Amino acid sequence: MTDTITLTGIVATTPRTLVTSTGLAITSFRLACRQRRFDRLRNSWVDADTNWYTVSSFRQLAQNVERSVQKGEPVLVTGRLHIRDWENQDRSGTSVEVEADAVGHNLAWGITALVRSTPPAAVEQAPEQPDAAPTPGAPAERTESETQSA
Repeated sequence: MTDTITLTGIVATTPRTLVTSTGLAITSFRLACRQRRFDRLRNSWVDADTNWYTVSSFRQLAQNVERSVQKGEPVLVTGRLHIRDWENQDRSGTSVEVEADAVGHNLAWGITALVRSTPPAAVEQAPEQPDAAPTPGAPAERTESETQSA
């Protein structure tokens, strides 16, 4: 069973991309999610603890994250949650990771514009386009003999 989670937070590290020997693109970054709560005694909002996540994306999503997301930006992440305990000779801890299904800018804080990406396979399989018809009103192209006689 996998747990799906949706997070809002700030990109805390510059997204790092690597490509495996098999050509799989992987982009990861750290996400800081700060909880805020209203303190009735102070009559103001106060920051609570920050939760830290490592977000990993794969394939086309990894390439899009690399090109679109920068450190310091507010984002939303939806994906599968993985919690793992670890230990080495000096210390031990718990890593909290999200394998992203989707990553996007948090539009509560700004605007963005979508530019559709083309998967590499689609570019390679695209048929060659025949020469386009000339645009009406555009000057006609000259042949070599016309250029020499002009």
